[in-house]
Amino acid sequence: MEDQVSKLVEKAWARFQETPPDRRLLIAIGGIPGSGKTTLSVTVTAALNARHAASTGGAHGTPLAAFVPMDGYHLTRAQLDAMPDPATAHARRGAEFTFDGEGFLRLVQALREPITGETGTILAPSFDHAIKDPKEDDIAVAPTQRIVVFEGNYVLLDKIPWSTTAALMDLRCFVSVDREVARLRLARRHVAAGLTATLEDGDRRAVENDLPNGEEVIRLQVPGVDEVVTSVEDGEWVASC
Repeated sequence: MEDQVSKLVEKAWARFQETPPDRRLLIAIGGIPGSGKTTLSVTVTAALNARHAASTGGAHGTPLAAFVPMDGYHLTRAQLDAMPDPATAHARRGAEFTFDGEGFLRLVQALREPITGETGTILAPSFDHAIKDPKEDDIAVAPTQRIVVFEGNYVLLDKIPWSTTAALMDLRCFVSVDREVARLRLARRHVAAGLTATLEDGDRRAVENDLPNGEEVIRLQVPGVDEVVTSVEDGEWVASC
């Protein structure tokens, strides 16, 4: 894991050094459900902030890098209720059509704009697992935060509007994982989150919803990914290209 995180951080840091001072470096880390992309994204964000702190003599203040997961762009349960087939929409929650892709694109476009003296804090939604709905304006990206790490199933999907969003990124990383490793992680996650009562039910949810979504993520991956990292059973990462 450390070698792969270091490789990503070094690549991101080198690109940041080439980024004009009025621009942000935007990083997308995608992968199928259960791939470990969230863990990797959080780790990379923390490592970039540590690198920045070291380069500035440990100066305190707003961290340089911000982490923005795509989860805040889930459609709300009320929006799913309003769909032509709400039962299917709820059962398939997590599929691409149950996300606000246009809203996510608008966020990335706003963060892509040059930073000026008039630039304010840009707000993004998070996902509140207690209420199982997005929480508006819960993630703040300050003008001084010039690296943004995005994470999600569809951040590298070759389908409008996701492909438009992916084209705005400066660094694109895909996290690969064995299907059975992801399946077990997902079953355990569903039980831990209270979505299912048993591991068997969690596995059924993974097989019927998460893994089909993952197949679409793999089949429609955008071309030109900069880095592919493989997540293995013990939570480590190894290079796959």
